[in-house]
Amino acid sequence: MSPVQEAGVAWQSYVDKWLAVQPRQRIALAFVDAAHYPGHIALAALEQELLSAAYGIQEPQVAAAKLNWWAEELSGAAASGGRHPLTQVLFDDERAHAIPNERWLAPVLAAMAQLEQGTAADFAAQLAAGTPLHGALAGLETAWWYGEAASSERAARAATLAHLFYALLRLEEDAERDRLSLPMARMARFGLSRTDLRAPGKAREQAIHAQLDDLLSAWRDADRLPGPLSVFRGLESTGARGLTQQARKAVDPLAELRKGQSRSGPGTVWQAWRAARAWRRQAG
Repeated sequence: MSPVQEAGVAWQSYVDKWLAVQPRQRIALAFVDAAHYPGHIALAALEQELLSAAYGIQEPQVAAAKLNWWAEELSGAAASGGRHPLTQVLFDDERAHAIPNERWLAPVLAAMAQLEQGTAADFAAQLAAGTPLHGALAGLETAWWYGEAASSERAARAATLAHLFYALLRLEEDAERDRLSLPMARMARFGLSRTDLRAPGKAREQAIHAQLDDLLSAWRDADRLPGPLSVFRGLESTGARGLTQQARKAVDPLAELRKGQSRSGPGTVWQAWRAARAWRRQAG
């Protein structure tokens, strides 16, 4: 078995980690054949690895060490073929070699730069803080799926909004971290303390509803931006936006968001099919 074939076997655990965070993407995989587009899937799994390092490790020094390893790995992968199973799958594809090295490194550098960020002042500041990392990831993804000439503006905004959506799901777990899921202005407006974020309450639910309103408004604005979405980004964005609309009407919006995260059905299949159709039309 060649190194690339071995990587194709080993990478499944990383794909499974991605699917554990985004279970609805299992539906999308029916429209993105792993036999023909392994790199498309490996890139999604790589994004999850980088996000896990950026947001999932509480000690900045440990996160920085992991991200530094990825910087070294990606900077040398074009020449070496890579050591990590995901890198090996990616750089076995000519698409990887057509993408400038700077674009591969941009998400890692942006992730390292934001490790010690605190809580944003307001919603606009949250968007601005999340854009460097998620915009770099979207830029890499757009170049992979559609080529360097394609605009990644819409994908960058969609990725950043999805990040803020997922941050709300971690509202209680992140209540003691430096970077809270709700901006400081929102906390102050509804008189919330960190302790208040850990349990349901009228003020907390009002603050979450206000955050959801801003997310929906930003998603509407994102629809007017240029550029295509990958199948995975399209399904993620459509699903998160739909759950946000549902949660706005719920008495306990956080519970509604969590319940909907693993929910799928004919509607999800339809959304994935539409995202795949848009991809094939755009990519020709």
